[in-house]
Amino acid sequence: MPELATIFRDWRMRLSLPLSKEQIRAIHDICACRTPEVGHQMLYLCPNCGDHHLAWQSCGNRNCPKCGNDKVTKWLAKRQNEMLPIDYFMITMTLPSELHHVCLSFPRKVYKAFFAAASESIKELAIDKRFLGANVGMIGTLQTWRRDGEFHPHIHFLIPGGGISKDGKYWVFPRTSKFLVHSKPLMKLFKGKLKALLESLGFLEHIPPSIWRKPWVGDCKNVGNGMSSFKYIGPYTQRVFISNNRIEDYDGENVTFRYTNSKTNETTRRTMHAKAFIYMFLRHVLPSGFQKTRYYGILGSACKGTLREIRLLILTSRSQPPPEPEVFEAPPILCKKCGTEMLRRFLLSTRGPPQKIAS
Repeated sequence: MPELATIFRDWRMRLSLPLSKEQIRAIHDICACRTPEVGHQMLYLCPNCGDHHLAWQSCGNRNCPKCGNDKVTKWLAKRQNEMLPIDYFMITMTLPSELHHVCLSFPRKVYKAFFAAASESIKELAIDKRFLGANVGMIGTLQTWRRDGEFHPHIHFLIPGGGISKDGKYWVFPRTSKFLVHSKPLMKLFKGKLKALLESLGFLEHIPPSIWRKPWVGDCKNVGNGMSSFKYIGPYTQRVFISNNRIEDYDGENVTFRYTNSKTNETTRRTMHAKAFIYMFLRHVLPSGFQKTRYYGILGSACKGTLREIRLLILTSRSQPPPEPEVFEAPPILCKKCGTEMLRRFLLSTRGPPQKIAS
């Protein structure tokens, strides 16, 4: 099965367009991931039969498809203690194509404005008594691609179903289980806030005025309760545009990969020249240090200590018992000889002495 790293190794010295330092770093790390170039190995030991296994370390780059699955598992494990006994909603807010060139030219500033305008719009609409009348919390994660790999910046917000009343005494449930807030007034509010922010940055002259007169696309839907809702958004928080198992063919010149067509829900295949494929991939590399997943309101870091109180408000405000929670367990690494769970023991480095790993 072809891998992204193989394509990068073949073509990284033949790329002609100028690349950012983040893009250069992504290419280097993806090529080095889980190879001797990383310089670190992990020792896994079976406590039952004594068999051991050495594995080269992952690169840890957030653009690497090999590291993506591991990061999703770790992220879900951290969310285990933050679940609320309630349905969650997903609000997706998308930037129109007329803003794509501004995103690519000034990614850090535009994406920051995107997060600010989108999150403030949701909070402002939710606190309005005509819609919900409560303070909400949310997890927002930026995704810049469509399923076929083309540039398509949008943010997914995972939001608990309801919020804390203005006086902080009870939990306000949404009026219907189908959606949390209405998409049309939300996108209208978001459009106005984003326009003001982009104007303050001096970017309006690069944007066609007609964009502010057209309707923008937004969506809100119920995505289930407990861990199932976190599993829904988990891949968006850590994974990249394409995984290695979706690359079906690479002949040294052209790349063929598959994706699911969002309109027909059918598997579709796309073939591109390797250079075009690499440049498409690199458009989704975010600026260094940019936080692509953010926490707001009652789910923000300042409120983590009040989760117990929030759960109590939900339980005392509802008329029906909460749904049975789904427990998340990270899949263990099993011994190939006897099937016992392997233990990590040492991090072996070509640059220094072994480091013992706490069991």
